[in-house]
Amino acid sequence: MNITIPTRSTQLPTTAWSPLERLSALRQDMDRLWELSFAGRSTQGTATWSPAVDLYDEAEQLVAKVELPGITRESLEVNYQDGVLSICGERKADYPAGQEPDCYRAERPTGKFSRDLTLPVPVQADKIQASYKEGVLSIVLPKSEDAKPHKVEVNVS
Repeated sequence: MNITIPTRSTQLPTTAWSPLERLSALRQDMDRLWELSFAGRSTQGTATWSPAVDLYDEAEQLVAKVELPGITRESLEVNYQDGVLSICGERKADYPAGQEPDCYRAERPTGKFSRDLTLPVPVQADKIQASYKEGVLSIVLPKSEDAKPHKVEVNVS
């Protein structure tokens, strides 16, 4: 397998740049380098990649969005137990093992993945709903009554 390490241009930008944007770009580069340094070293049956997850807190519910392009709905599994949301599945390789063509660039991870999210508030397990559209898994987790915001009346004495 040939691995190409992406490089950044050393030219100075012609427009104004933000130090935070530059720091974010540096972190992304470091994350890519870290991932490349361990590419192909995992053992079979363990998670080899981790999809991006956003977890939003809406007034009545939590909403999780998971990026899973190229994954079939049938290969996904979503579980909830004791305050932990578990998402796992597998992205299949494009070619059978040993029959891969020469590769100039391989950035799409394949294999099994697993994400466990400890939720910040209790949810109603029996009302959790999941949908999958255009490569994004959306999970709606209704908050339990105790976790929902309650308006407290303030009395003036």
